[in-house]
Amino acid sequence: MNFLAHIYLSGNNDLLKIGNFMADSVRGHHYLDYPDEIRKGILLHRYIDTFTDAHPIYRKSKHRLHEKYGHYSGVIMDIVYDHFLAKNWNNYSDEKLEDYADKFYKLLQDNYDILTEKTKGMLPYMIARNWLVSYASLAGLEMILFQMDYRTKHRANMQESIVEVQEFYTEFEEEFTLFFEELRNHCEEKLKELE
Repeated sequence: MNFLAHIYLSGNNDLLKIGNFMADSVRGHHYLDYPDEIRKGILLHRYIDTFTDAHPIYRKSKHRLHEKYGHYSGVIMDIVYDHFLAKNWNNYSDEKLEDYADKFYKLLQDNYDILTEKTKGMLPYMIARNWLVSYASLAGLEMILFQMDYRTKHRANMQESIVEVQEFYTEFEEEFTLFFEELRNHCEEKLKELE
């Protein structure tokens, strides 16, 4: 799962959302350097990643891309699953995606001092291009894949995967819907456990 899913699965706790969002740039036991709620967010992020990577539905989706994109098939699939969350946002939230995204960007700006350096560096681009809302359209998805490809020095030509996304669009969306329902339930349990 990518940014939007990680934020959404954090529930209504703002600091937990921040921890979950920036967890990829916190290595090993360094999560212990953060306040309790941020730590919980980092641990939830790691739980989501482990659950997702091992799940047969997600693996089935990812497998369609593996031959051409190798290791990056997982990166692509995380972004594609975020696309389906954004596209079908009304099924998961009563709040408009645009409002949800704006509140989250403000939350990051209001808590700038506790963000990792990597997150601080990414934030202006994220806000300027409105990544969380961009996920909802295929054009936005393609733009994000291009940006990810740029960040990885074009090792995998990830933006080309938009062809496979369109070819298997129905299958990917069905798989996401089934998988995400299961993931949501597991995250609710995990959040209770982290309390």
